[in-house]
Parts: sequence; structure tokens; C-alpha cells
Amino acid sequence: MKRLLIVEDKESLAQMLRESAEADGLEADVASTGTEAIRWLAEGRRYVAVLTDLRLPGADGIAVLRQSRENDPDCPVIVMTAFGTIENAVEAMKLGAYDFIQKPIDVDHLSLLLRRCREHRELRYENLLLKEEFQKRYRLPAIVGDSPPIVEVGQAIQRVAQTDSTVLLQGESGTGKELFARAIHQLSPRRDRPFVAINCAAIPETLIENELFGHEKGAFTGATSRQLGKFELADMGTIFLDEIGELGFGVQSKILRVLQERRFERIGGTATIDVDVRVICATNRNVEEAVKSGAFREDLFFRINVFPVTIPPLRERRQDIGALTDFSLARFAHELNRPGLRMTDDARAALYDYDWPGNIRELQNCIERAAILCDRNLIQLRDLSIVPQKK
Repeated sequence: MKRLLIVEDKESLAQMLRESAEADGLEADVASTGTEAIRWLAEGRRYVAVLTDLRLPGADGIAVLRQSRENDPDCPVIVMTAFGTIENAVEAMKLGAYDFIQKPIDVDHLSLLLRRCREHRELRYENLLLKEEFQKRYRLPAIVGDSPPIVEVGQAIQRVAQTDSTVLLQGESGTGKELFARAIHQLSPRRDRPFVAINCAAIPETLIENELFGHEKGAFTGATSRQLGKFELADMGTIFLDEIGELGFGVQSKILRVLQERRFERIGGTATIDVDVRVICATNRNVEEAVKSGAFREDLFFRINVFPVTIPPLRERRQDIGALTDFSLARFAHELNRPGLRMTDDARAALYDYDWPGNIRELQNCIERAAILCDRNLIQLRDLSIVPQKK
């Protein structure tokens, strides 16, 4: 795909933009009105990018942007703006514009932007193919987003997945740490073996040891039969210890032994159980600070911190909000039997203005609630029940 759409009513500037694009190896369609550009887009013409002025005869640049997003959501739209319309350009960014440039146009900067657009398109199609292949072959969970921070995380987990190294996933609550843990497992040679997840924060300290290591019959009152622990159930597979930072010192010592020796004893037992298990840990706490304060064993931290991966919060990957929103709308349209579920532009823009302290989980909950409340399967701003925080 090498064709660019230029929407500019000033003939001299349009010609300069065409020549600049052709110098970069692109072919260009030039529309002198927003109405003409919208008609071409509605006909299904596909472009590597759309370069549009904001102020145009007929329909304006915002209308061109919306039509482009409807026709091809992955097509980057670059908005050109004159002095005094920066605020409008920022609004266009919230509606999904790829970038904006200020007049007079810096040809070198434009060339760089167009090169990035081509790379974005190529990478987007490549990622879609990879996701489809991975999901089909490995039953890989759907990780939505193509922002630089999330792409970097994806590359890291693909590298470490082929090893047996212990992985420490760090990030705020709601960032999807378990999703990435499952992706590591599905991409690993252990993919056909068990994946066992346990939330260390959800189980009382008096019971967590039993959950992890199991017990023998008669080990304590009520132990009427042998029970296998999670480490034993995960043998030859992967165990995911979520919120490991919440564990007490006693259990930390036993986990350290499993990591060092690959063996343990059930509660009340004397036989040593050997296990071959890949360990992935996760926490939303700063474990290094916990080590300094004496709340977490330093030797265990060194054992689990072999390959640390930090999952970025949603406010640091706002570029993915649009894709996550579309994914959630499709999901809840199906689950809630709301065919054609969609969202108004001002409601979608509000999602970009909110800081999402609960991250992806909060975004999904917000959209699900709005999908239940909305009329005629159209989510409006009043249905979102969020207060914009971003300044």
C-alpha cells in the first residue's frame, strides 16, 4: 500500500505536499474539499495515511477523520493546522488522529511522519497475522494494543517464554499480569502441561501453605485424606503466583527451597516431593522497597527477579484505549446480547481524558456498565459515570 490521501483546498500547498509524498515513494490522491475526500473514503478507497487540513470547504477535517476511522480504523490520519487552531487539533487527537503538524509545513518533519505511518501500517498487519497465528497454534490469550510500551512487553515475553527462567511481572492492579503470564505459558514448550494460578493475597496466611504444598491425611484436624498442593498439580507445567509480595516469611522460605532444590514436603508428611515447574510471579507492590523494609526476603527476591517485566499502566499507553474500547464493545455486544453496540464520539473522547487508576479492568467494567445502561445500543457520555482527570 503506497497511496496517500491529501485533503487541502489551497492548490499551491496541495501540489507541494504531493511532490513531497512522491519524493518519499508514495502516490497521492488530492481532494480539494472535505466532501470529496469523504466520498472517496466512503467508496472504500484504502490509504497508507490521510493528510488533511482542519478547515476545508464543505465538510471539515474532523468529518474527514471520522469517515476515515469508520472506513479503516487502522489508517493513520495526520491533521494539518494553522496557528490558533491547536485546540481543535488536540481534539482531533482524542478522536483518533495519529498526529498533527502546524503550518507552515516542515517538509522534513512530514517525511518522517509519513515514514512512520508506513511502518505503522506494516507492523499493524504483521501483528494481526502474528496474533492470528499464535492464537490458532498456541491458544494465546488476546493481548490488545500496539503502543510502543506494550509492544516492548510483548517482545520481552516472547523471548523469555522459550526458557525455564523465573519471571517477575510487576505492574499496578488491573494491568493484565495474569494475561501475560498465560501468554508466556502458551508460548513455552510447557504449553500442553498445566497452568496453575493462585492469588496469594486472596488466601488467609494460615491456609496458603496448605494450598501451595498440600497435606497428608491426619496432618491436622479435618485432614481426612491426602490433598495435593498447587506446586504438585503444576508439575511439568507452570505455576503463577499472583501477588507474591503478600506472602508471610514462613511461606517465603518454603517457596525459596522449591526454587532452589525443586522439592518440598506436604504438611504432615516426611516424603520429599520432586517437581519440575516453571514459576511466574506477579505483584503490584515495590518488592525492592519491601526487601529494604524487611517485609520480603532478599534471597527470595533475587530468585524470582531473574527476568523482571513491568506492565505499563493504561495512562502510559493511552494510544491503546481505542483498540481496548473496540475490543470491549464487541465483547459486551455478544455477552449482553446488544447487537450493534457503539459509542458516541464525545463518550469515546472522555475515555482518553480519564487516568484509569484501575487500568484495563476498570475500563472494561466501565464499558460493561455503560452497555447495560445505554439506550438503543448507543453508549453516550452520561452512561460512562467517570469524571475526566487528565489535564
